[in-house]
Amino acid sequence: MREKLSEIYENLGLPRIIIIGFFIVLLIAAVPLGLSVPNLLGDAIRRWAMYGVLVLAMVPAVECGINLNFGISLGIVAGLLGSTTAIEMGIPNPWTSLFAAMAIGVLVAIPLGIGYGILLNRVKGSEMTVSTYVGFSVVAFMNLVWLSLPFKSGTLIWPLGGRGMRNTISLASSFGGVLNNFLGVQIGDPTQGLYVPTGLILFFMAACVVVWLFLRSKTGLAMSAAGSNPMFARASGINVDMMRILGTTISTALGAIGIITYSQSYGFLQLYNAPLMMGFHCVAAVLIGGATVRSAKISHAIIGTFLFQGILAVALPVANKLLPGTNLADVMRIIISNGIILYALSKTKEGS
Repeated sequence: MREKLSEIYENLGLPRIIIIGFFIVLLIAAVPLGLSVPNLLGDAIRRWAMYGVLVLAMVPAVECGINLNFGISLGIVAGLLGSTTAIEMGIPNPWTSLFAAMAIGVLVAIPLGIGYGILLNRVKGSEMTVSTYVGFSVVAFMNLVWLSLPFKSGTLIWPLGGRGMRNTISLASSFGGVLNNFLGVQIGDPTQGLYVPTGLILFFMAACVVVWLFLRSKTGLAMSAAGSNPMFARASGINVDMMRILGTTISTALGAIGIITYSQSYGFLQLYNAPLMMGFHCVAAVLIGGATVRSAKISHAIIGTFLFQGILAVALPVANKLLPGTNLADVMRIIISNGIILYALSKTKEGS
């Protein structure tokens, strides 16, 4: 029994055990505070599925050898460009609008991902530093772009002759909530019960299956080999640099799809500086799930996203009950996300 507990401890690690315990404590604390546990779990499930594809984008990046992709903001801005373009086109059908946004976002993300991969090939060994700089830089550059795009839709631009795009753009008239409402199931009272966004979950699971199939294909295995052991991969005739570019491009494209999935569930597009820290949240989530800077699995993205987003979903109402008017939940989010990243980086140094 003692050996089994020791094995569980080794597999999970102390930070992950603390996070799981903290999540359980929050759920228990919600009961005497008069909060609906089914409702909180429903919110946690929704946040898990809406954020899942963004975290899944970390898997091919780690597997191809560029480590944690803090530059996922490239994919995010590509998805935002796809979304705003679809809205500007005025597509009436919400499903057509959603898939048009994804198609345009991926088309923008592919050349960005290729260029990003070429850059990271030139700075091997410093990928995380450079990707962080790229992530911040592209968000700052897009602040100028959002002010300059010649869009005319009243949903996108400031009213009364204002210049540039709105900070927050409603998706109510386009593809807002399309996946959430598809085959959705309400269990119990609408205000206190559990709502299962079946369509959103199915989309996330489908994305996981596609990535899983790719990683087990001949190309996917070659990409993973290039990331885990570049010297052996070169000796086997694998073009390591090309595999790194491929993984980076897939990660960037998934980031574009992920932000659209997230936004349709949220009901709004958030432009300008809104995507600035999303890369850190994605990195923290996949690390919480058990990934390292050298290895990431789809299960790490699934588990880590649920724990990270579950804590945020439960912590906010609990914190508001315990300390009304404070931003305790945001403080906990910052501590958890940055703390788990620091822990992972410290473990990397120990193993080097």
